[in-house]
Amino acid sequence: MRVMRDRIHEIEQQVMRELEKRLSPEELQELKVRTVGKKGTLTALYKEMRDLRNEFKREAGQLINEVRESLEKAFADREGEMAAVLMERRLREETLDISLPGLPVRRGYQHPLTLVIDEIEEIFLGLGFSVAEGPEIETDHYNFEALNLPKDHPARDMQDSFFVSEEIVLRTQTSPVQVRTMQKMCPALPVKIIAPGKVFRYDDDATHSPMFHQVEGLFVDKGVRMSDLKGVLLLFVRQMFGEDREIRLRPSFFPFTEPSAEVDVSCMICGGKGCRLCKGSGWIEILGAGMVHPRVLEMGGYDPAEVTGFAFGMGVERVAMLKYGIEDIRLIYDNDVRFLRQF
Repeated sequence: MRVMRDRIHEIEQQVMRELEKRLSPEELQELKVRTVGKKGTLTALYKEMRDLRNEFKREAGQLINEVRESLEKAFADREGEMAAVLMERRLREETLDISLPGLPVRRGYQHPLTLVIDEIEEIFLGLGFSVAEGPEIETDHYNFEALNLPKDHPARDMQDSFFVSEEIVLRTQTSPVQVRTMQKMCPALPVKIIAPGKVFRYDDDATHSPMFHQVEGLFVDKGVRMSDLKGVLLLFVRQMFGEDREIRLRPSFFPFTEPSAEVDVSCMICGGKGCRLCKGSGWIEILGAGMVHPRVLEMGGYDPAEVTGFAFGMGVERVAMLKYGIEDIRLIYDNDVRFLRQF
């Protein structure tokens, strides 16, 4: 037992002498592992206790544990001292004035299309409409046939469609949402929705894009009249472009409405007197509208002898260009921050 006790104290004294030296962090860690690590000299003495007589094993174990706790505390104290010295050195070398202002964070900007869509939705939500959505990849049935455009209809040639297959097409308007909503809600009344979303047509120039956005509107109920359509659109135009705006309806043709009309708004630049924007006419075309065709009502599940409805569709890009004076639609898709920060 005396030999064991001497070895324990010898290890303790040797470690304490080493700790008095100017050790680097690496040297301190190496000494710690070599002494109290899993394979350290002090830890190895636990195995040698098997050779002691039983009455000495308890005393030896307690002594090893006491020395181990003492050394671990000494290592921890020395590590704390080293950490404090290193921190003080870093603070001296890495002087930082935290009172200085930070680097400015670049702000993002809402896209003009987002602003216009949000404003359109807010206006029509205030009129009791709800927002409906539908798939951007449509069947030929919903994109054409359910909107009174059978396969041999000549108006299909006006759509410049992107066909995925013979029966699948990238939707050319958000009008399919009208039929889907009517089928879903039938026979409930009223059906009063707007359907904003992306649409696709084979077109690309300064005022057109192959992918653009539309907002479709639909109101179906008993006794809906053309005058209701005009009143809703006049209120929309005045909230979007100013209270002094006027509208006019010109006869037109759309397969899914009858009668149909092109809707013009009085020029927001010249007030109707004539300028470059309105090409001297005093009016600017803004959207298409009309009374829902009886055939489309039937496709939606409603009896055209019992209910009527109106529908309208507008290009969001066109509204944005008129509202913000954007002359080239391609600016909207360039994502130039200099352009976007104006909004």
